[in-house]
Amino acid sequence: MSKSQDETYRPHGHGASVHDAETLPYGLHRDTYRPAYEAEAYFVTEPERPRPTRGTPPPPVEAEPEPESGRAARRRRARYTERPDSAVRRLLPQALVVAFLAGGTTAFVANDKAVELSVDGRPRTLHTFADDVSELLAEEGVPVGAHDMVAPAPGTPLAAGDEVAVRYGRPVRLTLDGRQHEVWTTAKTVDGALRELGVRAEGAYLSASRSKTIGRTGLALDVRTERTVTIMADGRSRTIRTNAATVREALHEAGVTLHGQDTTSVPPGGFPRDGQTVTVLRVRGFREVREEQIPFGVQRTADPSLFQGAEVVERPGQPGLRRVTYFLRTVNGVREKPHREESEVVLQPRKQVVRFGTKPRPLSVHGADHLDWKSLAACESGGRPNAVDASGTYGGLYQFDARTWQSLGGSGRPQDAPAEEQTYRAKKLYLQRGSTPWPHCGPRLHG
Repeated sequence: MSKSQDETYRPHGHGASVHDAETLPYGLHRDTYRPAYEAEAYFVTEPERPRPTRGTPPPPVEAEPEPESGRAARRRRARYTERPDSAVRRLLPQALVVAFLAGGTTAFVANDKAVELSVDGRPRTLHTFADDVSELLAEEGVPVGAHDMVAPAPGTPLAAGDEVAVRYGRPVRLTLDGRQHEVWTTAKTVDGALRELGVRAEGAYLSASRSKTIGRTGLALDVRTERTVTIMADGRSRTIRTNAATVREALHEAGVTLHGQDTTSVPPGGFPRDGQTVTVLRVRGFREVREEQIPFGVQRTADPSLFQGAEVVERPGQPGLRRVTYFLRTVNGVREKPHREESEVVLQPRKQVVRFGTKPRPLSVHGADHLDWKSLAACESGGRPNAVDASGTYGGLYQFDARTWQSLGGSGRPQDAPAEEQTYRAKKLYLQRGSTPWPHCGPRLHG
């Protein structure tokens, strides 16, 4: 056996040369290149053989392989001592991969930012690659609307350590001093909403406590601020500070009570405004029933037997009667115009029937036209066609009695006939009896 076949492998530092190491056969050597992600496998060492325990027989000793021929040993040794530039070529890809991974990791770390995102007051710190606020909100699934607040504004560039706050808008159906408003607020409590909306809450009435939470669905809130109202009642003036909802409540706070029909200068259920003056009206009222006449109508009928201008009342009219209820009241001692409430007819009126003449009147009475009839009328009746004596027996210009008047062709009463007809019939009477019917005034016919 040759010397090369007889030598065994010894580690460095135990008197052995690197050229004395065992050379593996061609095709069985191990490549030293490993990718970076397999780098751990490159440093795996052969596990230590277990030591035999006492009483355990030693493991069998494996037989040494037979020495190879000299040619095979030289071939193995020649492969082991190949040129250094080939080893560099094998290690170059591994170095490039490591450099690429190192550069990518540096860029990755450079783009990663730690920011604080607060949504409706709940903050959290997170890492992000977003370039601006809009990308961050989209990345975190945080939707925002027209009434929501985002600070800084969407689209603002992001840098490490930035703080982004999102506060959601909440609808508030606000009734402020009797007027309704639809407003939005990003506050989460009633107190915060009042501050944000600029509503003065000191001394005000609130339908919800200041600490009440406002949800995303919103809240209905009634606010009545403190106002100055002046009450004028019973000759006195009272000025109060109130957050009352109605004028009636303000009167109660001022110690003023309404009785019976009392009212106020503004509706008692109305909202009292700041600086308003309310006057109390003391009303005293009662009802009164009055009887009133209903005028009768006149029915006129033509009568060809009567001279033109003559009228005869065939049926006198009769007025009707109605019963009317009035409401009378005084306001602060002053009596108002009566108010008519209802009316009831007790007696219906009866029409008056009148006949009027259509017969042409004669121009004269021969034998009597030359007499002074005006002087006779002045003496008998004072020249009044409707004159009636104290006994009611005689009437008209010439004081006819009813029987004489009718015998001369007259109808009705003489005092109801026109003056021309009365003169005409007096002339006819003169032709029959002379001046005898007028014993006292008859001589005046002759001047």
